[in-house]
Amino acid sequence: MCDQERLAKWAQSGISRRTFGAGALAGTAAACTSMEPAGDDAAENIIMRSSVSFTTPDGTMDGEFFHPSSGTYPSVILWPDIAGIRPAKRLMAIRLSEAGYAVLLANPYYRDVSGQQFEDFADFAGNGGWDKVKPWRARFDHETISRDNAACAAWLQEQSAVEPNRGVGVQGYCMTGNFAVLGPWSEDMISAGASFHGGGLVRDSEFSPHRLLQDDGHYLIAISQDDDAKQPEAKTALRAAAQDVNNRTEIEVYPADHGWCVPDSPAYDQEQAERAWARLLVLYEEAL
Repeated sequence: MCDQERLAKWAQSGISRRTFGAGALAGTAAACTSMEPAGDDAAENIIMRSSVSFTTPDGTMDGEFFHPSSGTYPSVILWPDIAGIRPAKRLMAIRLSEAGYAVLLANPYYRDVSGQQFEDFADFAGNGGWDKVKPWRARFDHETISRDNAACAAWLQEQSAVEPNRGVGVQGYCMTGNFAVLGPWSEDMISAGASFHGGGLVRDSEFSPHRLLQDDGHYLIAISQDDDAKQPEAKTALRAAAQDVNNRTEIEVYPADHGWCVPDSPAYDQEQAERAWARLLVLYEEAL
């Protein structure tokens, strides 16, 4: 199945017809420069998408902002995986917005490049993506990630579509799975984190994400079966760390491989992706 067919199948299974259309699957060049519907239909309270940018301590963050066209909603930072912002991630942001959230799809590589860099994961894997992003990834550490999360959360809380005085959720995939753990955590900042087939959650470092779990945090940590086979002790360390701080953490190894939650991934598993998505919504309903 080609990537566009996989995206279409995924979208039809989980996103209403009014927001799934050319406006969602397109955007393979620059994102829209002004507020516009994310889908083709002019339905009531459609999902809006806009390109955004704002200042962080390290430069100018760019991304795309998705939210229903009326009302205010709890907010979420959605960090894409290693292939960055692209149609598959826009569809995930749209779907989350339809569930009642204002979503910032943030560019983790903003220190070096802006906007979309790859058409889909196949484009990333087949056209030198690993080598291209290597120097961009080298800029990440626990301090830069925490600063970026703080800047994104602060920006979200200034938006008219965001319900005030609510905690912010953060979710990450693969490379950015640890972004969902690395704060800052407080009742009026980030209050829920969801990591899907995340890398580097347990490391031999004092700043390992599993050592930075917060006692006021709500976490969902979904581990792939092949990652678990490579590092079986990680889930044990994560569970022990969560118990030590007595927070609300759900840790599960899913019967699917690394990348299973992302619809343009070669490992995409629709059944297990839907299970993980359902748990994400439970997390946000309880914590935000």
